Amino acid sequence: MKPKLVRDKIPEIIEKAEGVKAIIITLNKKDYGERLVEKIREEAEELLLAIKDNTNSIEELADILELINAIAIYVGGSISDVEKERKKKFKIRGGFKKRYLLLGKASE
Repeated sequence: MKPKLVRDKIPEIIEKAEGVKAIIITLNKKDYGERLVEKIREEAEELLLAIKDNTNSIEELADILELINAIAIYVGGSISDVEKERKKKFKIRGGFKKRYLLLGKASE
């Protein structure tokens, strides 16, 4: 098994479900930050597969939201701070409802 960042209750769940002790370490702050980013990439890939297969997209989004919350705390903020920034950017740049794909810019 490749080492990976897991949710707080996963070691306990493994022990109860499989009857074996989970081998874990507690990461230092730097390594934790790197693993959070790794994990969000992993979850983004899982979301992409779920969207392609039309399955479990909401579940994958929940995992990503949990990671966003953890990353916000890691960088000294909160999920509320993230939401405020999201709203500010939305007001200035809009959202993604129109499904635009930018192909380039016309030459002047």
